[in-house]
Amino acid sequence: MPRPFPPVEAIPLENQRGQSFPRLVELMQRLLAPDGCPWDREQTPESLRRYVLEEACEVIDAIESGKVEAIREELGDLALQVVFLAEIFRDRGEFGPDDVIKGIVDKLVHRHPHVFSDTEVGNADEVVRNWERLKAREKKDRGLLEGVPRSLPALTRAQRIGEKVARVGFDWPDARGPRAKVDEEIGELDRAIESGDRDRMEEELGDLLFSLVNLSRHLDLDAEGALRRTMAKFEKRFAHVEKKVREEHGGFPKPGEKALPLDELDRYWDEAKD
Repeated sequence: MPRPFPPVEAIPLENQRGQSFPRLVELMQRLLAPDGCPWDREQTPESLRRYVLEEACEVIDAIESGKVEAIREELGDLALQVVFLAEIFRDRGEFGPDDVIKGIVDKLVHRHPHVFSDTEVGNADEVVRNWERLKAREKKDRGLLEGVPRSLPALTRAQRIGEKVARVGFDWPDARGPRAKVDEEIGELDRAIESGDRDRMEEELGDLLFSLVNLSRHLDLDAEGALRRTMAKFEKRFAHVEKKVREEHGGFPKPGEKALPLDELDRYWDEAKD
């Protein structure tokens, strides 16, 4: 017979201390119980990877939208994935949700000696340098770049790699170095294109993209954010092009039909820029 799950009571913002989190753990345990949800019980860490990535990306989308309600909702979805995975590993006898929380609390206390001990720092840059030193000590047997997740978006991962090696001095002293490297890589890409060698073209394109990421890092810009901003701008302008095509032509021609004149599409595009 179904057992109802009591709702979580709303707590005034000024009184919230995270006391509702155990209810999420309790709910997940219920869903994974023998009489719980068949779909949930079939999931594994491997099957949940895509949902962790999707939910993290939806949090980013919500933040960029500026919609507070969407951010709240998506953070809940991401928190679910954390608890879901922790409960799967608890069932395997390896660790549980409380071990996850203990681990992150211990790590944060240890890496903030300027807050919880007598270390003094003058600014945020010193905090970052201390963090990296402590992290390196904790993981002394791990390579410098091993901590950069391979599943990160490529531009973000490239920027993190650049930041990591820069902290040990493997970097240009200022933005002039990566800017010159961009010109150098454009030339190499042009020569690769002239050769017609596709493998070489791909390699040189990658080198150019990496150089652009290094330039953005030296300019204190977020390469991933810059590209996302450009894509959002493109999507908005192309939506205007689509709207005009629907109004004046009933839509884009079907495959095999004569394409609309490019100068006319460019005119719609220019309208969207105004």
